Amino acid sequence: MIELTKEYIDNLKDIITEKDDAKIKEILHELYPADIAELYQELDLQEAIYLYLLMDGEKAADVLMELDEEDRHKLLKELPNELIAKRFVDNMETDDAVDLMRELDEDTQEEILSHIEDVEQAGDIVDLLKYDEDTAGGLMGTEMIVVNENWSMPKCIDEMRKQAEDMDEIYYVYVVDDDERLRGVLPLQKLITNPSVSKIKHVMKKDPISVRDSDSIEEVTETIEKYDLVALPVIDSIGRLVGRITIDDVMDEVREQHERDYQLASGISQDVETSDNVFTQTAARLPWLLIGMIGGIGNSLILGNFEGNFAVNPKMALFIPLIGGTGGNVGIQSSAIVVQGLANNSLKEGDILPQILKESVVSLINASIISLVVFIYNFFMLGDRGITASVSLSLFAVVMFASIFGTLVPMTLDKLKIDPALATGPFITITNDIIGMMIYMFITSALAG
Repeated sequence: MIELTKEYIDNLKDIITEKDDAKIKEILHELYPADIAELYQELDLQEAIYLYLLMDGEKAADVLMELDEEDRHKLLKELPNELIAKRFVDNMETDDAVDLMRELDEDTQEEILSHIEDVEQAGDIVDLLKYDEDTAGGLMGTEMIVVNENWSMPKCIDEMRKQAEDMDEIYYVYVVDDDERLRGVLPLQKLITNPSVSKIKHVMKKDPISVRDSDSIEEVTETIEKYDLVALPVIDSIGRLVGRITIDDVMDEVREQHERDYQLASGISQDVETSDNVFTQTAARLPWLLIGMIGGIGNSLILGNFEGNFAVNPKMALFIPLIGGTGGNVGIQSSAIVVQGLANNSLKEGDILPQILKESVVSLINASIISLVVFIYNFFMLGDRGITASVSLSLFAVVMFASIFGTLVPMTLDKLKIDPALATGPFITITNDIIGMMIYMFITSALAG
């Protein structure tokens, strides 16, 4: 592994300026695709293009897919479509090629496809583009080793050698029948211990775990995680083998989903990167800020209606941050647990009522302890029994409400097919602030007024 220090990068820039192709190729040979993609951030566009044109096609394709989408667009925009087809797409696995093509408009897609020399690969890309990108079909690739259940072992080995020539990595050997329906998986151990078996179907592992091409990415992820697989075959509606999904594809999707959920929970309405321009970042962040502002105005209106109470008991104002902050924290904790359960499928439909009951017990204990601590503090430090009682009761009620509310909201959103991660962000905080303040004002008015 080479450390990309400032000295290293400056030296590389000097070599690029000198157009020392041989030296550049030697340097590129030593670097991993991810390292070269990192270098992209330190080079101007023309320097980056110069490097790409000196790389072999396979490494150039790998580096391209390591770049973030915006950088990839900038680079591709400067290259002719024929070069993109022959230098990049021709050297990609079909799943990566489809990911790249989805980022381009239809006219560009068609022109690039017309320049791909391998007609079979172009056809596979066209077929995969028809799938929804959020399904197993949209995530799968078609590079895999497939043998027929009626082949003898010697013929199977011979066919495997031929198919393996065009593949970078081999995960499993899939077995199909004469109608291309998935029948099993051939363990490599069987190849070694049964070199002369008459038919593969006698030694294959039958009924392998698979997913349908219409299954969601969440279902694919759960299946791979549950059965500890490194690759997963994909079948169509009648059981024919149409592709495979590898664990690295799934991990990329999981990472992107986690990033989206984290941003959504933080009050960012769309996927943004640190490299995005000011307008994009503003557009992503402003909606929840405006909603938060409306929530703040709502709170001020509530407090304004109890202005007389503050005049009589000014100490009431001291506990507004405590009530609002505690309610928001409790709500976020409760919703985060539910969202996590929904995401990893550990929270089933039949578990909803037990989860609500469990959360009620937890919140009852937490509310009792918190309100008791505040009661003891106020009793000795404040000297106002009315405020002491009202703050403790309000805190108890707010914690109970926020906890149950934080549990129900993500479950409801999930039922409505809305991303429940929305519940762990400003939505819960703003709602709990307003409801919590109403609870505090009414209880305080009744007891300390």
